[in-house]
Amino acid sequence: MTKNNLKSALQERAILDGFSLMRVCRPWSLDDHSKRLQEFLNKSWHGEMSWMKEKVKLRSDPSILWPEAKTCIMLGESYSPKHDPLEILKKPQKGAISVYAQNKDYHDVLKKRLKVLARWLVKEYECEVKVFVDTAPVPEKALGQAAGLGWQGKHTNLVSRDLGSWFFIGSIFTTLDIEEDNKEIDNCGKCTSCLDICPTKAFPKPYKLDARLCISYLTIESKSPIPEHLRPKMGNRIYGCDDCLAVCPWNKFAKEAADNKYHARNDLLEPELDELVSLDDFSFRKKFSGSPIKRIGRDRFIRNVLYAIGNSHDKKFLDKIEHLVKDPNPVVADAARWAQRELNG
Repeated sequence: MTKNNLKSALQERAILDGFSLMRVCRPWSLDDHSKRLQEFLNKSWHGEMSWMKEKVKLRSDPSILWPEAKTCIMLGESYSPKHDPLEILKKPQKGAISVYAQNKDYHDVLKKRLKVLARWLVKEYECEVKVFVDTAPVPEKALGQAAGLGWQGKHTNLVSRDLGSWFFIGSIFTTLDIEEDNKEIDNCGKCTSCLDICPTKAFPKPYKLDARLCISYLTIESKSPIPEHLRPKMGNRIYGCDDCLAVCPWNKFAKEAADNKYHARNDLLEPELDELVSLDDFSFRKKFSGSPIKRIGRDRFIRNVLYAIGNSHDKKFLDKIEHLVKDPNPVVADAARWAQRELNG
């Protein structure tokens, strides 16, 4: 079978298995990715994400991860929402949860789909494969751009002509030699919508992100008390932030998520803050079983909810949070005291 026939068969199978987009690149074709990553780390923009420094060589050059691999099959899967994710920001008594976390953990859903495609590839072409979804030190966005899935926009996320900003990236590394696609070019033009909307001004300049200011980083990755000057800017965002993705003009080409596991659960679409702040460890784990939110744990989540409650300026929450000023976790207790002060004016 020729490279072209192999690729056509793979493309057809990927769409059949539920993927929205498939492109191919070489593990070593990343241009200036290593330089950009090193700058990010040198400026300490990674904050508490020490794991980025620990495996910087692998993140800089994916060919080191598996030297035998000849091809990276890059796959995109749409999770585009049915609703406008910015509307929730107008409802301060409710919590805003990032679209990708409003149902099942995409790591599990996407990895299962990747394994199905990988098994077919092994069966049909007697090759070796490895699958990756976000958790390994693989630079998915850089590889996605090299393969032509999309380009890294001014907000540093991948943007696609076909899917806009709402898509997950998975990869299959293989020993097969498959014809590569052309790298995608930057199509942001003069648009700065994603930079202008950022509540905390986390972009020092286009294509550069200081994660220490990013609400997604602050609510998910950071375990510390969030700096007080940033707390009011978080509004009611309790897990992640979609602002820079939601305003991208390329979303007019987004395709609604085909998998129901990516559609928002009713209880996570516009959750009530007074219900969330009452969760203990057991009820938190039960509520978020199978959700990516479970990964951050009850304490970090309640910390975020308390900041949102403080930003609501609604005194009805005072009775709900009174006991939390003595919470065993000092970060939660600090957040509760801050919320109390904000509610009391």
